[in-house]
Amino acid sequence: MENLYLITLFSALISFLITPLVRKLAFSFNVVDVPKDNRRVHKKPIPKLGGLAIYIAFLIMIFLKKSPIDQSEIGIIIGSLIIVIGGVVDDKYNIKPWQKLLFQIAAASFLIFFKVMISVITNPISDVNLYIRIANFIAVPLTMLWVIGVTNAFNLIDGLDGLSAGLAFIACITMTIVAFLSGKADMEVITLTIILGGAILGFLPHNFNPASIFMGDTGAQLLGFLLASIAMRGAIKSASAIVLAVPILALGLPIYDTIFAIIRRKVNGKSIAEADRGHLHHRLLDMGLTQRQAVIIMYLISIALGFIAVIVMQLTNKSAYTVLGVVIIVIVLLAWKFGLFRHRS
Repeated sequence: MENLYLITLFSALISFLITPLVRKLAFSFNVVDVPKDNRRVHKKPIPKLGGLAIYIAFLIMIFLKKSPIDQSEIGIIIGSLIIVIGGVVDDKYNIKPWQKLLFQIAAASFLIFFKVMISVITNPISDVNLYIRIANFIAVPLTMLWVIGVTNAFNLIDGLDGLSAGLAFIACITMTIVAFLSGKADMEVITLTIILGGAILGFLPHNFNPASIFMGDTGAQLLGFLLASIAMRGAIKSASAIVLAVPILALGLPIYDTIFAIIRRKVNGKSIAEADRGHLHHRLLDMGLTQRQAVIIMYLISIALGFIAVIVMQLTNKSAYTVLGVVIIVIVLLAWKFGLFRHRS
């Protein structure tokens, strides 16, 4: 049995202590974010590569935990390494979107090879825990879509100090609680979320406003990839109705913000890869809120979605998917009211 408190403490401590070293490394190799356009809210160059500190802490604790590393964890380790390599290259050289996608496809492919994939679904209209196994020709692209989608969602929402990291930390807490309450608690899943949550917690003091270092694509993509991977594994997908509802709620804010961004850009004739100032955090800043106020509001929204996710996992299938449907409708209506579908230069 793992000591979850010690795991969290050591993971946070390693991340906290390594981050200043990574900051110096970023300056040494000139991996800095220089504010060149109106999308960026910082006024001076800030070093990137902060995701390296999170990854190093995560990796160290994976190898130090008591339980042996299993097949799925090998897939997660290899896949996350590919994401980190791609992120570092992007943070340094600002590679094209299709080049980022190649790294993400390669990382997701290793997950699939090691059987970390969406292989079953529950029947949403039945209150019986009826699992339907998905054929590989559906499971593989579905897994690719999920992993790449969540990976990019956390990257796209990483626009304010501490935002993406804080949302990922809240998601870790939600997924840990869900795994504990599911009735079939998978300690390996819980251990992974605790390790990741601790690594994020140690990094946040350096990243919260005013940030001394950014995660960069290295960190934002890493968090999305790891959360997408963990969400597919073990107890988090074993209880009825959880398979779809809980991950969509726990990781909800980045996912919905990304979907709205894609719709907004397509409707306005823009490339979906073209950045804009239409994200929720930009709208909050345009309303006159400070960075900290905007981030805290988005934290609270994510906590509310996490709370709903915990409730959903205790419901019957039909009730859970009904709640999920209502939540999605409410979010879409609020997004429309808030102007998240409208382009703003």
